[in-house]
Amino acid sequence: MMLRVKSPILLPVLAAVLQLLCVTPVPAAQTVGPVTDDLGVIRIPKGAPVQIGAYWVLSGPDTALGIDGRRGAEIAIKDFGGKILGHPIKFNVEDDQCSAEGGQTAATKLAANPQTVIVLGGACSSATTPAAPILWQSGITNVCNACSAPALTDANRKPGYDGFARTIASDKDQGASDAKYVFEVMKATKLATVHDGSPYAQQLAAVMAANFTKLGGKVVAQEAIAPTDVDMHPLLSDIAAAKPDVLYMPIFVAAAAQILRQSKDTPGLDHTTLIGGGSLAAPDFIEAAGPAVVGFRIGYPDVSADSMGKGYPDFLEKYKTMFGEAPISGYNANSYDAAMMALKAITAVAKTDSAGNLFIGKKALRDAVFASKFDGLSGPINCDAYGQCASFKPAVMEFTSADPKTFKIGTNPKKIWP
Repeated sequence: MMLRVKSPILLPVLAAVLQLLCVTPVPAAQTVGPVTDDLGVIRIPKGAPVQIGAYWVLSGPDTALGIDGRRGAEIAIKDFGGKILGHPIKFNVEDDQCSAEGGQTAATKLAANPQTVIVLGGACSSATTPAAPILWQSGITNVCNACSAPALTDANRKPGYDGFARTIASDKDQGASDAKYVFEVMKATKLATVHDGSPYAQQLAAVMAANFTKLGGKVVAQEAIAPTDVDMHPLLSDIAAAKPDVLYMPIFVAAAAQILRQSKDTPGLDHTTLIGGGSLAAPDFIEAAGPAVVGFRIGYPDVSADSMGKGYPDFLEKYKTMFGEAPISGYNANSYDAAMMALKAITAVAKTDSAGNLFIGKKALRDAVFASKFDGLSGPINCDAYGQCASFKPAVMEFTSADPKTFKIGTNPKKIWP
């Protein structure tokens, strides 16, 4: 078994994250107006906006993930009327760059605003892993729509994540589903994996490999690259020497496109099938991969239109009307549900005094989010004690065209399993 680790260790970032993981908000019980809360109370003067924060990847090769998430939330806010309990909604969005450093910066900025009521995002577990504890240190609840790393909602997660919830399924389920497909449907017996050091890719690759082994398969190579690596030929030559039936690479757009293209001229990979993850469901990946994308498969939660909630067709029309195009990634409905969860929770706990001022208890809001239960656009929303609010629906998707303009979930890529 081979292991190549090229990813740089970001010591300052990791040190900060390690400190935050075990930090819970300093008790700041307050009575402000009609509200008493163990973590503090946000007072919003009459006529002032209710400020909702968010962070998504809004720059770089994985931008589609973040823009699509932002759009889903914006539609939810519009559907809610743009106001909450008579107050306008102000939506403050930061770019987390799909990185640990970006997540830290975005969360720190949002937490520094004492009027931040709740925060949506991110799209990338790389950003959310350090961001969520920073927010919770200030008593701010974080609801994510696309960050799927298993550790974020694990029963053994650290107290720094007590304020984190999500409307996307855990990759604990995605990895098991992908292993089942590869072993039972493709009849593969030898597997190689590649991750890029990110929480999403590293944890998903590990879960997939563990489940593949349990089913009776053999993991012949486990590799790691940096997201900025360009020459993948040494990596691919080593993998080819191990003769895997499948190369599983749940990584992001830039590196995945390099691997896919360069695999076509690497001797020994003629009979190896490459499979990616949900981070690659974007027109940007089609453009970056070129003709090599045709026939490429990704393991993905089933976000095809026929698997969504009954309101999804109307949502799609609103999306096209507001933004002049169809969805550019697959987690827009999850983001809509995350925003609706936040808005409903605020409505449930906020109190207004006789002067028209609004008061929101931070712990009460967190508890209301975790008590959420409704039929969402992405499917049933029902949170457990660790903030896992969505159930998993398996799918494998396959790209059918190298034209980025043809990107559409259900067509390019199309669902081929189950």
